[in-house]
Amino acid sequence: MNITATYVGTATVLLRIGDLTVLTDPAFDRAPADYPAVRPLHRRLDPALTADRLPPIDLVLLSHDQHADNLDRAGREVLGRAKAVLTTPEAAERLGGQAEGLVTWESRKITSGTTTVTVTATPARHGPQGTEQATGPVTGFVVEHDGGTLYISGDTVRHDALNEIAERFSIDTAFLHLGDAHFPSTGDRAFSMSAREGAALARTLGPRTVIPIHFDSWDHLFEDPARITAAFATPDLAGRLRRLAPGVPEQI
Repeated sequence: MNITATYVGTATVLLRIGDLTVLTDPAFDRAPADYPAVRPLHRRLDPALTADRLPPIDLVLLSHDQHADNLDRAGREVLGRAKAVLTTPEAAERLGGQAEGLVTWESRKITSGTTTVTVTATPARHGPQGTEQATGPVTGFVVEHDGGTLYISGDTVRHDALNEIAERFSIDTAFLHLGDAHFPSTGDRAFSMSAREGAALARTLGPRTVIPIHFDSWDHLFEDPARITAAFATPDLAGRLRRLAPGVPEQI
């Protein structure tokens, strides 16, 4: 099946899977933009596409709704135009409309034209153990299509629950949310995977291709892109890392 991916920025990717158009974690506000919160966020780079350039969206995969780097003001308008939204049960309750919540390992079939995919919610934890009350629920997704399987990690740190993904699925392409997210108020505690943790997860999942996302555009994402390259330069991961040029549809 023909699959193209357009990297919009941070955790936002536009996917075309056969006849199905999928968008992940829509964040389309222009920079600079500030979002006051317990842990304030600052966007410093524009998305590679503006929301008005999007095609009609069949499905949004939303890892969580409480942080602007995954769902911002413009992104909420995109949700309202999408045919379906899959997310956490808590986010679905807050968002209403066409949003549907999935608990971990729960699946839904989504069809557009001649294309049907199965989407399964996967474990994710948006910070160190014990911070779940502050960070809120988050989910990843596996998308099974005719000919392969995609994994979208959502905002998560590396933890043992992710190992079960490899037991249940054979992953072809993994979109890993990296960025090594840190905040001044929380010291050395990370709230997303580092390049090293992403490489460790890739060894567990064994995908043919790893596409790093969620490592740019915002002040709280501290990952040096050179560290991503270095982490995947080991012999066992050589040739798996693939960077997408922002705003350019690429076949994957």
